[in-house]
Amino acid sequence: MPPLSAPLAPLPPAVADALWRGDELGRGTDTVWPSGFDALDAELPGGGWPGRQLTEILLPQFSLAEWRLAGPALRRVVADGAAVAMVGPPKRPHLPGLMHLGLDERHLVWIDARAPSERLWCAEQLIKSNAAGAVLAWMPQAAPEQLRRLQVLAQSFEGPVFLFRPLAARHDPSPAPLRVVATIAVDWALDVQILKRKGPAHETPLRLASIPGGLEQVLTPRVMQPSTMRPVPPVMAPVEPVVEPAAPVHEPMPSVLFPEFSHAMGRTDIAASSAGAV
Repeated sequence: MPPLSAPLAPLPPAVADALWRGDELGRGTDTVWPSGFDALDAELPGGGWPGRQLTEILLPQFSLAEWRLAGPALRRVVADGAAVAMVGPPKRPHLPGLMHLGLDERHLVWIDARAPSERLWCAEQLIKSNAAGAVLAWMPQAAPEQLRRLQVLAQSFEGPVFLFRPLAARHDPSPAPLRVVATIAVDWALDVQILKRKGPAHETPLRLASIPGGLEQVLTPRVMQPSTMRPVPPVMAPVEPVVEPAAPVHEPMPSVLFPEFSHAMGRTDIAASSAGAV
């Protein structure tokens, strides 16, 4: 047995290439799609959105950031002639906006599934049959065992599989190897926090510049950065000083000055009181 101070023998190249240490960023899968954001690709295993596995995107509200975050990667998917399948989007897809991402009616398949069981069944069939180049499924409700089944099926699916789930699910167990939280930030930006990945923890959110498609051509530089706008102070009307009225001066009644005329009720003049006394 060699002494403890002796240097360790180097690992065989095949073993060293297959070895992954927890403090290193994983290599990802064999198929990766660049996200369209260099800062995000630098933090994702393999340098982009992975294939052959689930990617969970948690959102505080649906229909705000899904296409802005996942849309740029889909341009490459449809460029190869594949279609993008949408399972249960909460709102009708806006085709003019999607065309700025390179998506049109020839590359989109919209499945209007409402019930949780329908969403799950449709996603399973699409993944199992490799019927699309990418699958986007909105899953407001999903049990861990259902997600585990999707993850097993996704291992044979070549394209990316995005599951959009509510932010409240961040503390729920999930078999998805990659989980991120996306929120809307100032100046048309997205804040992306990586909750789970193959690699060390990433605590600081990434701020990604993400102007919705087509708006960069019509927005002025000032409107593209609304946080730099200085608020105009409201014009206050001049406040006039409030003058309180002086306390009224009550003159003493004749009955007080002349007690001898106190019997003249309701008559305040001295002459009348004297005449009445006579």
